[in-house]
Amino acid sequence: MHGAATTLGYTPSAISQQVSALQRATGLALTARDGRRIVPTAAARQLADEADRVFEALAGLDLLVADLRAGRDGTLTVGYFASAGSTWVPPVIATVTKEYPRLRLDLRLVEGATTYQPDVEIFVEGVSQTTTPEFGARHLVEEPYYVVVRRDSDLAVHDRIPLSLLAGEAWIDNDVTRGPCRQVVLNACSAAGFTPTFRVETHDYASAVQFVAENLGITVLPRLGAQGLPPSTRAIPVVDPTPTRRIGVRVRKTVARNPAAVRLVELLEAQAGVLSEPAPTR
Repeated sequence: MHGAATTLGYTPSAISQQVSALQRATGLALTARDGRRIVPTAAARQLADEADRVFEALAGLDLLVADLRAGRDGTLTVGYFASAGSTWVPPVIATVTKEYPRLRLDLRLVEGATTYQPDVEIFVEGVSQTTTPEFGARHLVEEPYYVVVRRDSDLAVHDRIPLSLLAGEAWIDNDVTRGPCRQVVLNACSAAGFTPTFRVETHDYASAVQFVAENLGITVLPRLGAQGLPPSTRAIPVVDPTPTRRIGVRVRKTVARNPAAVRLVELLEAQAGVLSEPAPTR
């Protein structure tokens, strides 16, 4: 109670009264003792999660009213992961904005566990939160991984690199420890008969690539992450096996026929089509 009171700027007694009132209204036990502490029950956590969604929906309703008053055609919320945000999203949003100038587009990076559910979300299949019945999902593309090396390294002479050839290299990590895209790489390495040795730990592709440019090792990442490389580096497809991640898009069913949402998905499919084409090594 004291922690909640401090965070919210209320007195402990005020928090206690509010919790008691909510328990009476719901008929549920919302707190329990854990030693000297008072902790939320499982029911309380479920209510809190659902309340987040309700408040988000109310905020969306307020935004709709504001849009209609301002003469706009409403708002479309769009979520994306980082490497899609730096490659696909800018041209797609630029086109939608040009074709639907009265539409407000609310963009947000969505990574890790979250209750946020945008109208349209680009996601990595099998690792993001489960698609709920309120959404329809479709597969966009299976994205291959590349290895980024320095152009003056012995590896740079290859047009394709067998994964096993990287076993003796110093690796630069580019995802969080339990990151799903990292696990794709680890699984492929296991299939190739080795465990990579990480010299440097980073949590994003751009940082990892800069470490490669400084000659500290190699990094293996999805093709979308191998864009805008430093001149001293080169991205080469990995084979035998090729790590891949599956990218999809999910759309809230209530906006599935919205012309702007339909157009946005069409543009994403076009971007995915380009990604599925063989890329020249560089």
